[in-house]
Amino acid sequence: MVQLVSSRNISVAIIMLFVFFSGCTGMQQATDAPQNEDTSQQGQQEKFHKLPSEMNRSVANPISNEIPTSFFNAVELDTRTMSGKPGPDYWTQRAHYNIDAELIPADTLLKGSSTITYYNNSPDTLRNLFMELAQNLHKKGVQRSSKQEVTGGINLHKVTVNSKELSPIQMRSAPSGFSVNGTQMVVRPDEPLAPGDSTNISIDWDFKVPKTGADGRMGYSKDNLYYIAYWYPQMRVYDDVNGWFTDPFTGNAEFYHDFASYNVDITVPEQWMVASTGRLQNSKSILKEDIHQRLTKAHQSDSVVHVVTKDDFGAVTKSTKNGKITWNFEAEKVRDFAFSVTKESLWDATRASVGDRDGDESDDFSSINAIYRSSAPLWTNAAKFTRHAITFLSDYTGLAYPWPHMTSVEGGGIIGGGMEFPMITIIGDYKGRRAQSLYAVIAHELAHMWVPMQISTNERRYAWMDEGTTTFNENQAKKTYYPDKPNFDINDMQSYLRITYTDIEGPIMRWSDYHYNSFAYSKASYPKPATMLVSLRNLLGEETFNKAYHTFLERWRYKYPYPWDMFNTFEDVSGQDLDWFWRSWYYETWTLDHAIADVTVRANSSRITIHDNGLAPMPAIIAITLSDGSTVMRKIPVDKWLKGATKASITVEGLATKVVIDPEKLYPDTNRGNNRWEK
Repeated sequence: MVQLVSSRNISVAIIMLFVFFSGCTGMQQATDAPQNEDTSQQGQQEKFHKLPSEMNRSVANPISNEIPTSFFNAVELDTRTMSGKPGPDYWTQRAHYNIDAELIPADTLLKGSSTITYYNNSPDTLRNLFMELAQNLHKKGVQRSSKQEVTGGINLHKVTVNSKELSPIQMRSAPSGFSVNGTQMVVRPDEPLAPGDSTNISIDWDFKVPKTGADGRMGYSKDNLYYIAYWYPQMRVYDDVNGWFTDPFTGNAEFYHDFASYNVDITVPEQWMVASTGRLQNSKSILKEDIHQRLTKAHQSDSVVHVVTKDDFGAVTKSTKNGKITWNFEAEKVRDFAFSVTKESLWDATRASVGDRDGDESDDFSSINAIYRSSAPLWTNAAKFTRHAITFLSDYTGLAYPWPHMTSVEGGGIIGGGMEFPMITIIGDYKGRRAQSLYAVIAHELAHMWVPMQISTNERRYAWMDEGTTTFNENQAKKTYYPDKPNFDINDMQSYLRITYTDIEGPIMRWSDYHYNSFAYSKASYPKPATMLVSLRNLLGEETFNKAYHTFLERWRYKYPYPWDMFNTFEDVSGQDLDWFWRSWYYETWTLDHAIADVTVRANSSRITIHDNGLAPMPAIIAITLSDGSTVMRKIPVDKWLKGATKASITVEGLATKVVIDPEKLYPDTNRGNNRWEK
């Protein structure tokens, strides 16, 4: 039986106050009685009679009824708060993995054995332990969101709990055993796992490596590259909101995992290089001395060093009697583990400054690696691209990159774009593309090292939390690397707006695997939420936005935030009720369309009337050019529209010759054709 919510029946009464907030100051704002407006009896009567007809729009209602009861239960139990902070009794589960793996390239076979020590930090007694077998995406008959290569999935040879071997469960009432259903595995030990206790699960397995596995996120290319991910039995998340997370992996929406520590031995043929999540522990004993010296030098250098060149092929590792080399890696506080195995690849390395990571008021560094084949010439830039992105993102997010290295691996033939894993990413060869395209995908995949690799969001349900935030961060990185290029934020805004002219857009908050099609999923997960962060930054002001953004990241580092934790944090830090913003842009597919309805130029003044033709309320920023060549800025605050109005007027002294709504394109207006008037 699947347990989605722990057996704690709690009722909670929530009183939600919905207070509309006023627009930002700094520009003159429109009111019901604008400055210099006609105050004659006839003018006042005319204005009075117009007001009722303005009150004919939908008004964004609070989102409290959209928040699930399970989240309010967590608030009642003091694991979360309505201010966006983790509660005083917040907890997360932890695990430690000891894994021995061997890749046999000649057979495209991976063999492994692992022992998982699972720690129950929750207040609940766990009768069943849920695990994920993601490689079963490639098993015949398994639920999938797209066509996948069928290789047979993962073969389980032995399962033990606390040294007792378990058998497959034949009956639901069996006292112990294990069962497999698609990508989900359930382990039932003899004794339930009590709060504060731990258990050891050991599993032996193997599988045939698919050529383009997990929808192109792992696999092999030619006879010289393997990228191994989604490869080992892994504990599923048990959290304070929903208990066990049991949504299957169907190949589209990605993962939701606990933070864990790893000790992994990876055995491969000699002269094959392994790059991996975690710190390499035995480089000196497996690499040729000159290669080891170059690697050590590179990781202490601010310049890119060629660690392995074509001249080194066949002489990278030491030789052994059995022709195999075992690479050992250790990792702490990561939510997954992946590795690449390459032969005849180039290896460039350097280091990146990440700021003050340990609080000693001096700069710290992480090692940078780029591993690629000569068939990907654009990758000669990859090490410096990786270095720049890690340094920039450490500064921009306010969180220093926490791990010992970041490695970018070229995966042409497996993937076209990129896919992130802790400390390592696989990215296409980008052959024939511009260098900027490779920088963009590297910056994107490395931005994932913050969300979701440190701020562990649930990508299977809320892909927008990591993909949208990462797209936003990617754009900020590109601005610094290519300052003379067009505005990358506006490019993503235009990308989002394309779907608003169709009938297939789904709300951002729709669960990731339940969008109408891949186009709707991608727009709701990538450019639209990135655009909403830009809009929120413009709405709150950069200083307040950055403070709220950094606070959210810091609060939920190495924790599991839900959307409402993010929403509540922005409201907590800004001191504003933003329910109207979340409702309009995250829960609905409403759009923004401000229009210039009328410009009346009088003897010494100009009156501009703005219509709000859309449903999504946003401030209207108006630039008015006067006959003397000067420009004045005015603002209609969002309060005007939140009260139900669909039009508003402003009056300025002087003769208007041109009027433009949102001249800097701060907000995603669907129709800019009606944003401009010229005499």
